[in-house]
Amino acid sequence: MKLYSGMINEIKNREMKLFRDRKRKRLYNKDFTILASDCNGTFMYHDMGLPFLSPTINLTIGMNDFVKMLENLEWYMQQDIVELKGDYKYPAGNLGGIKINFVHYESFDEGVLKWNERKERINWDNLFIVGSEKSGCTYETIQRFERLPYENKVILTHVDYPEFKSAYYIKGFEDRDEMGTTINYKKQFFKRRYLDDFDYVTFLNHGVMRGKR
Repeated sequence: MKLYSGMINEIKNREMKLFRDRKRKRLYNKDFTILASDCNGTFMYHDMGLPFLSPTINLTIGMNDFVKMLENLEWYMQQDIVELKGDYKYPAGNLGGIKINFVHYESFDEGVLKWNERKERINWDNLFIVGSEKSGCTYETIQRFERLPYENKVILTHVDYPEFKSAYYIKGFEDRDEMGTTINYKKQFFKRRYLDDFDYVTFLNHGVMRGKR
């Protein structure tokens, strides 16, 4: 039984690698900055085997704060992050009133160091914005996101919002109040994350795209 299970896992892993390789071959826009509210942007860079040209790597920002930051992005990128003291699950910082959760860093200092290094790599001429309908995101938040002055932006949502050009509906979270964890794997034979339902290669090559119907 263990041998059979091992063979099945090997097949799944090889197929997933081929799936990722096919996506990498399709990508021709390779010098871009993804600003994301959670780890979706990090996984897009990782899948494509590209360097992190963004400060929003391995961290999360609540959607209302994320939109607020994007409404005055250049100013926020000039501000220092001040450590937030308190009983937080992860190291956290205050960026001009924006709460940064350094969820995949051992310390606040490490998170700030990487933030400062990567914000210097931002390609201001090739920005892609990726939000997620969670962490305090309301209908009004999506409206504000829609009005952001960025051509290439998407917010992944748990239900369909046909009235918003930037909303992309990911199936599987309709029974929840918000978007779930899109980097989790779905329950099916071949390994696919919910994030894989969003063709982010086409998004990165061509910009905004509509969600599923």
